[in-house]
Amino acid sequence: MDAPLRLRSRAARVQEPLPRAVTRLVGVLALAIVLQWVGAGAILPLLPLYVRAHSGSDAVVGAVMAAYFAAAFFFQYGSGRISDRLGRLPVLVGGLLVYAAGSLLFLVPGPAAFEIVFRALQGAGAGGAIVAALAMVSHAVPVSHRGRASGRIYGAELGGLAVGPALGSIAGVGAMRVLFVAAGVASVVAAGAVLLAWRSVRAADEGGATPDALVPETHVSTAMPAGPEERDADGVVPSPGGRQSAAERWSGGRRLPRTVSERAVWGAFVAAASMGVTAGVYETCWTLLMTRHGAASWEVGVSWTMFALPFVLMSRPAGWLADHFDRRWLGIAALVWALAFCASYPFVPGVVLLMVLGIWESAGYALALPASQSLLGEGTAAEHHGHAQGLFAACQTGTTAIAAAAAGGLYGIAPWVPFDVAAACCVPLVGLVAWCWSAVPGRVSTVTQAHATPADVRR
Repeated sequence: MDAPLRLRSRAARVQEPLPRAVTRLVGVLALAIVLQWVGAGAILPLLPLYVRAHSGSDAVVGAVMAAYFAAAFFFQYGSGRISDRLGRLPVLVGGLLVYAAGSLLFLVPGPAAFEIVFRALQGAGAGGAIVAALAMVSHAVPVSHRGRASGRIYGAELGGLAVGPALGSIAGVGAMRVLFVAAGVASVVAAGAVLLAWRSVRAADEGGATPDALVPETHVSTAMPAGPEERDADGVVPSPGGRQSAAERWSGGRRLPRTVSERAVWGAFVAAASMGVTAGVYETCWTLLMTRHGAASWEVGVSWTMFALPFVLMSRPAGWLADHFDRRWLGIAALVWALAFCASYPFVPGVVLLMVLGIWESAGYALALPASQSLLGEGTAAEHHGHAQGLFAACQTGTTAIAAAAAGGLYGIAPWVPFDVAAACCVPLVGLVAWCWSAVPGRVSTVTQAHATPADVRR
């Protein structure tokens, strides 16, 4: 086959639509995440007031809010490792149910300090669920569609955070017990939706409705990639013993060279850390900055919604761009875009302009996550997707917690200090991302499509 014909054949395979089972999987995962985060978002803006109303001191309020991030950080890594051993489905469903339990336990009377434990359960459940969902996407979705699939997951998360706070604000602090019940029920419904979808695709698989299974075994091989002497003429590592993993089937039965894979993965981890730094500053200082300019409470809430909505709208186009253009420079450009906005916000005059700029930041920032996820998934062996997703989430959550803790004191020095210090910290991080990804193939152009089946979803 001559070169032009090979290129046309490859392009046709890249554009091949996803099998129905995989499309259904991504849709159900997005539904589960949006249901959970609508409930989480409804609680979030009013929770400090609720804790204080139940005799919680300012120290307890801070501990309750921090417990979520601390638990999410520790459990995201652990849940990723567990999902590699037990499967993605148990961890996803378990995370949703743990979040529901944490929400409903707020109804139990007791000391205000108990709410620290309940909030930690919410963080652990939410952290485990999102890691398992992204690991499922990395495991079952081909590289050529992974940007769009992960974009839908992140869009669902931000969509829930856009709608939830508005619903919570309408309900008010007096209805917090109702909101806790609603959050718990939403998470249980999400778990039920995942289980029903799993049962339906399992039935389809057992009925022979699909051709071949991407992951036929429950326990995938953990064999290490071959050494340099075993690479083929293209410098790509073949599957050991001729046995293909899920990731290898999606990439034509071959793996990237180990050094290239490592740089793809480490670049994604550093990108997650960069995103976490700016997010942590906003967690602590955005409301302070808005109120410094005279913003009313409703304007602060609207500003968060206005940031989330463009992200939701851009999540699928951003995933499409990551699947069709150079993922490396899309992701790096988005990180530079985000740190430039972070550095400039303290010098923006007026509430309205801050809100408008937040829209533009969000639209550009939406490119970073699908691009990073596409590179992370391609650089990770199928049996380690959960581990990689756990580390990715932990990098982002950990730096968010550190930045949020430091930002308050820095804001006390001067309003511009936390924003510009965070941007300055992100400059070398983005440079490191660019170095890591410079050796990685940027475009998804040589992926050989296979047919995913319900067996893929089960894993």
